[in-house]
Amino acid sequence: MTRILLAIPLVLIVSAASAQSGRPDPGCARDVSRFCRGQMNDGDMVVLGCLKQNRARLSKTCAKVLTDHGQ
Repeated sequence: MTRILLAIPLVLIVSAASAQSGRPDPGCARDVSRFCRGQMNDGDMVVLGCLKQNRARLSKTCAKVLTDHGQ
């Protein structure tokens, strides 16, 4: 369980970094900026909660990332 909780912030950080670098979005960066912009500075767990609240509106890629990490 601890590994999963540590993996989610890493996935979100990597997604955000790749989105800034101009590479294709491998995860949730686009969804975070679209649905959770106001919570981006409140910590990874707050962003994760926001993504979960917006699960029905997430891209297929982001929904898969969450599912693959047990969220």
